Amino acid sequence: MNEVPTGLKKWNWGAFALNIYWGIGNKTYLPLLCLIPFFNIVWIFVCGAKGNEWAWRDGGYTDDEFETFKKVQETWNRAGLIMFIIQLVVIVLTIVISIIFMSAVINNLDQINNYEYNSY
Repeated sequence: MNEVPTGLKKWNWGAFALNIYWGIGNKTYLPLLCLIPFFNIVWIFVCGAKGNEWAWRDGGYTDDEFETFKKVQETWNRAGLIMFIIQLVVIVLTIVISIIFMSAVINNLDQINNYEYNSY
């Protein structure tokens, strides 16, 4: 089996945030387990932690291709980090909009209740 260089045992944002696409692009198919509901919540972190190792082993890289591998994974890391930031922004905006919407609904319900009681 292809021994993984020690410099590659680090976090991979591409494997974390773009897990399924990253896995297919790097010829490693363990990230496809992210398709399993609930299990994927844990598995995305495993992908982020083990991604470089899987890509090195399954991609058939040799020690001569170490720099090429690093450049490829740097591109995936950048794309993954950007996707992670976008996902965070979307989640925060969704929460904020939901809170605003729910407070508007509650406020309107209070106004409707007050109107009904005062109209009799």
